[in-house]
Amino acid sequence: MFEAIAFYLFAFLTISMFFIAVTTSQALHALTALAAGMIFISAFFFILGADFLGAIQIVVYSGAVMALYAFGMMFFDTTRDIKEKKGNSAIVFGLSTLAAILIVVIFAAPMVSGTIEALYPVVEGAGNTQQVGLVLFTKYLVPFEVAAVMLLVAMVAGIVLAGKKMDLSLTLMSDDEVMKLKNEQNKKVLL
Repeated sequence: MFEAIAFYLFAFLTISMFFIAVTTSQALHALTALAAGMIFISAFFFILGADFLGAIQIVVYSGAVMALYAFGMMFFDTTRDIKEKKGNSAIVFGLSTLAAILIVVIFAAPMVSGTIEALYPVVEGAGNTQQVGLVLFTKYLVPFEVAAVMLLVAMVAGIVLAGKKMDLSLTLMSDDEVMKLKNEQNKKVLL
């Protein structure tokens, strides 16, 4: 009975926080709701007895959102509303649908397939961390590696996009040019 009440409570709170994160126009409100939603997701792991995954959810994902929160506070003018460019909605919908189907197929294939059998050793008295590692690196190795490749592609794409916006490369400039640029920027700040 306790688990059912806790599940529905945390499900409502998680959906509410992510709804706020998606619909609000204030950047800091969205980041705060995103962090709260990530923490509420960790409650599901604790309810299921997966303490290691719950702790990792809090430390890694909520920590990453808090780093994003710090950058949001530093770089965004939070007094103005966010104005988004609307692209071609048909292309966005099509690519989103394709990505969602691809992710579902990749992660559901090992669970649906009857030919995949995890032959990992059953360790009596093994902790939660060992059990997660054994299952992750046997039955779910392919989805784990696909997720790693997707993260790598996203990281490289982020670096490429960030590099295109830089007008000057400080690594290719001489020390005199860097100092001259720095002095010009300091004069602009003082004015």
